[in-house]
Amino acid sequence: MKVLKMSDLPLAGKRVLIREDLNVPIKDGMVAGEARILASLPGIRAAMDAEARVLLMSHLGRPKEGVFSAEDSLAPVAARLSELLGFHVPLVGDYLEREVKAEPGRVVLCENVRFNKGEGKDSEELGKKYAALCDIFVMDAFGTAHRAQASTSAVARFAPIACAGPLLYSELEALNRSMSGAVHPLVAVIGGSKVSTKLTILDSLSAKVDRLIVGGGIANNFIKAAGFAIGKSLCEDDLVDEAKRLMEASKNAGGEIPLPLDVVVGREFSPDSPAVVKKIHEVAPDDMILDIGPETSALYARILAEAKTIIWNGPVGAFEIDQFGKGTKALCEAIAASPAFSLAGGGDTLTAIEKYGQENGISYMSTGGGAFLEFLEGRTLPAVAVLEERAR
Repeated sequence: MKVLKMSDLPLAGKRVLIREDLNVPIKDGMVAGEARILASLPGIRAAMDAEARVLLMSHLGRPKEGVFSAEDSLAPVAARLSELLGFHVPLVGDYLEREVKAEPGRVVLCENVRFNKGEGKDSEELGKKYAALCDIFVMDAFGTAHRAQASTSAVARFAPIACAGPLLYSELEALNRSMSGAVHPLVAVIGGSKVSTKLTILDSLSAKVDRLIVGGGIANNFIKAAGFAIGKSLCEDDLVDEAKRLMEASKNAGGEIPLPLDVVVGREFSPDSPAVVKKIHEVAPDDMILDIGPETSALYARILAEAKTIIWNGPVGAFEIDQFGKGTKALCEAIAASPAFSLAGGGDTLTAIEKYGQENGISYMSTGGGAFLEFLEGRTLPAVAVLEERAR
């Protein structure tokens, strides 16, 4: 991976435009979850400390492109940034129509890029307008690196200098370490509700990892493919054959997709539904599989303890309901306790880590969801490809 790094460039007095991922939840006009803002601070502070004139830009929500929406304004983000940085961070809405200047060592936030027509279509015209704002463009929004948009891709093509910020670079290093530079045994844990949403990543990993643990609704397809009843559990029947193929592919590659030994079932997906542990062959027609059982948790914990590299995306049960979260809790604790290099990504995954207080045990927590998965699938991330091209 050959890209210019912001840390290697002289920034003093330069107009530095940083694309951040500040797409945070907003409730009652205030930031309700600031993880992405906190993740962006090292890059922002590094540019400030170098006496750069810092402009920040980001998207927020899903407004109709080219149309201002008060509910999708970055105003609450500007207010929270002001608190975190200790000085007023102005929010500028007309930055494409006039020259916007930040003082050396200070920051200005540009309004939601999705208010600009052409953003989603990677408009060259808009990209040139963004590029005119700066001497150096810094891509530091890993969570949007899989999207070819004007503020992530076109601007990097036309800016005088385009480089990677510290967050983006650290994400790429962690991902490369977990895949191309992985120390084996390599274990991947992929959970979620549907195989269809993770089929490509499952296909890619099945031939690369030593053990592929599947969880959540995804696991039901594999349980059914192995000939066990799953009752009224979530399952994509048209993809059961795909589950069989993936198990065979893993076996042929010298790996394994271990099946649960026991499961936790309920009669419905509800906080009021009692949780009952059953062996995998005991699931009744009116049962709904909502978690892995204690024997399975112990099996997976042993596998994770032997791993040297762990990739985790997705819970192994309906952890948002406490009685169906014990499997995800046990898995989270096992990954945190493992001596392996562990990489976790995806919104639900990070929520689970936070819920069970295991942040300090995970080697690297990725801020990306779609970008995280697409990298693991072996896809080229458009924003990264532009940076690599500019570095040649």
